[in-house]
Amino acid sequence: MTHDHDLELRPTPAQTEAALNPPPGRTGGDLVVETLAGLGATTVFGLPGQHALGMFDALRRSDLRYVGLRVENNAGFAADAYGRITGEAAPLLLSTGPGALMSLAALQEAAAASAPVLAIGSQVPTAGLGGGRHGYLHELPDQAASFRGVVKSVHPVRTPSQIPSAIAAAWKSALTAPHGPVWVEIPQDVLLARTVIPVVTGMDATPDDLPPRPELTAVAADLLSRAARPAIVAGGGVVRSDASKKLRRLAERLQAPVVTTFGGKGAFPWHHPLSLQSWLEDRHTTDFLEDADVLLVVGSGLGELSSNYHTFRPRGRVIQIEADLGKLESNHPALGIHADARLALQALLETVTERSDPAAPERVREVLAKVAERLDSQELTLEQEVLASVRRALPAHAPSFWDMTILSYWAWSAFDPKAPNTMHSAQGAGGLGYAYPAALGAAVADPTRPVLAVSGDGGALYSVAELATARQHDLDVTWLIVDDGGYGILREYMTDAFGQATATELTRPDFVALAESFGVPGVRTTPETLERDLTEALGSPGPSVVVLPAVLRMFAPTHPS
Repeated sequence: MTHDHDLELRPTPAQTEAALNPPPGRTGGDLVVETLAGLGATTVFGLPGQHALGMFDALRRSDLRYVGLRVENNAGFAADAYGRITGEAAPLLLSTGPGALMSLAALQEAAAASAPVLAIGSQVPTAGLGGGRHGYLHELPDQAASFRGVVKSVHPVRTPSQIPSAIAAAWKSALTAPHGPVWVEIPQDVLLARTVIPVVTGMDATPDDLPPRPELTAVAADLLSRAARPAIVAGGGVVRSDASKKLRRLAERLQAPVVTTFGGKGAFPWHHPLSLQSWLEDRHTTDFLEDADVLLVVGSGLGELSSNYHTFRPRGRVIQIEADLGKLESNHPALGIHADARLALQALLETVTERSDPAAPERVREVLAKVAERLDSQELTLEQEVLASVRRALPAHAPSFWDMTILSYWAWSAFDPKAPNTMHSAQGAGGLGYAYPAALGAAVADPTRPVLAVSGDGGALYSVAELATARQHDLDVTWLIVDDGGYGILREYMTDAFGQATATELTRPDFVALAESFGVPGVRTTPETLERDLTEALGSPGPSVVVLPAVLRMFAPTHPS
């Protein structure tokens, strides 16, 4: 008896002929790039290195676009943003030892933010593996061990025939909810080895679905339908799973106010009558969420930033939908539903009963009014005007990337992202230097929109080398650098905690002159001219830099005492 799938596995005569007569001169490196292309990749990021040259040589025989950055960590940030914008696994090609290790901070951010990055690193020759000290350049006793605590999965390769399946397995892992970075490791001699393996023409690495268990969503739907004061916290999982429209429909059906976490910016419309926006570092918002008799948390682990620094104490029932099993009930007891946000929200939409609560929008307005009153009492006009100028200058659907700087901390709470998957920051892991290389990756992913990067002068010094990348690839990224003379947020933290700051003041370059030395136009602006200068820079094709000398202050989460 012949099954249909048996027929599908039979090669055509043309496929058989091609398989029996592969092109001469191919190597393990060719298997890498062929597999990536077969999986649907079109672009790769990275830096070459001695042990990885077999991969990079194979790139010239492929149709993959290579975008090389100047520092491996920055290449990782660029791949992270490419993965966030496209929803595809972003290949990151790295060399052994120092090159590989330089990517760890970027991969930690990708893991914290659930960004699909497919890192492929080289290794010393197979003769040097096994934990000994063989004296190879870049050698580590156990390189993969450095990655196991950071990435979702590790995929070692030891022979050329293992390459396609290992990369396919890693691709599937990166794109199975929760998305995340993965690590593939291939020794130098395997990448250089001649191969007669047929050309890789297509690979199946379909991600696994993560549906909710129906008995759990039935209980959740019953709780939400009978709630007197339901509320919703929407995290980054809603954005990653492209579930924003489903979230809106559920909130409207339940008349449940919605707060978006800093990682979930854009998951819910900013000016919707049920939108509490993102004021998580605010006691009024925290009080409101604590008062909910049923709180639905979707795509968030309610970590430090999402729980107002672990001061949040819910008094009602918590329902938590989370694809990352380790985050389920990790901070608060809940009805834990291990599922992809999109599939779980769809299940709830099919089972909840519509609620009527005409007072819900008024309760939202009251909270937002209290937030506004708190800010007005702290004399923070400069900060609010600067952020408003950025918002007016940035086109509605243009993506923005924010470093760990005071203006970004403001943006987490106060910036209207206008649309899902447009505002991204390094708050997942909290490393400096994210914004600019990530913005470059986003510009590669979608060259039809200008991209904004926002850094402080401290974070900018992590990324200045990538001005060369921006110019080389003519990427449409405007970099706003807020220059306050040092690590501004740490200066505030230390002054508040110890009475004075240490190690926070920085000598820095003339950023405008530095940009121009790379052939990138730069302008020095003021708070009064920021909107005009930023609008002009964003409206001009190619890279640009706008420098704002200003000392900004953070808001306090409560009224001043």
